[in-house]
Amino acid sequence: MSGGSIVFIVDDDGAMREALQELLASHGMDAVAFASAGEYVRADKPDLPACLILDVALPDINGLDLQRQMAQGEHPPIVFLTGQGDIPSSVQAIKHGAVDFLTKPVAGSDLIAAVHAAIAQDQAARAERVEVDLLTNRYLSLTPREREVMRLVISGLLNKQAAGELGISEVTLEVHRRNVMRKMAAASLADLVRLAERLEIPVTHSRRT
Repeated sequence: MSGGSIVFIVDDDGAMREALQELLASHGMDAVAFASAGEYVRADKPDLPACLILDVALPDINGLDLQRQMAQGEHPPIVFLTGQGDIPSSVQAIKHGAVDFLTKPVAGSDLIAAVHAAIAQDQAARAERVEVDLLTNRYLSLTPREREVMRLVISGLLNKQAAGELGISEVTLEVHRRNVMRKMAAASLADLVRLAERLEIPVTHSRRT
């Protein structure tokens, strides 16, 4: 895993930071440790699949508050590791997307399992973002008329119905539809509908007979 992912550690206990780095290194993982939330936020971070091991009690901000603040943007999946765990805190952490909420002292195997799960989650999220960016670029390559045709087609309208909605001939509609399928790299209507769902393109018409 070394070189392909990274683990960030935010804990104000120097001995704990060192122990965590040694544990992660023994499992082939690169780790960078910070003594405060501020240090972590300000630091330049490599663009790699990652996990954030986060303490709750920090000198500058509560770890749960940091989690909420970061929720507005992209951030690594979080594994909480704290000596001050309680049920309300754990529920709050998991509710806001934490992969796990562990208490000190923690079994090394439990922490490593949680870190692996977090990194796998981040890898999947990154792959999803890449695919959505690709689909978005394909959609942006459509002409305004082709986008209109796409929205009508995915809504379930027949070619004749869609042509009537746009005030064009059915032959012209079919030309636009073929262009849409080609540019979106859709193999079938069902595939085009699936791609539209990924892009959250609204269905504005119901199929009419």
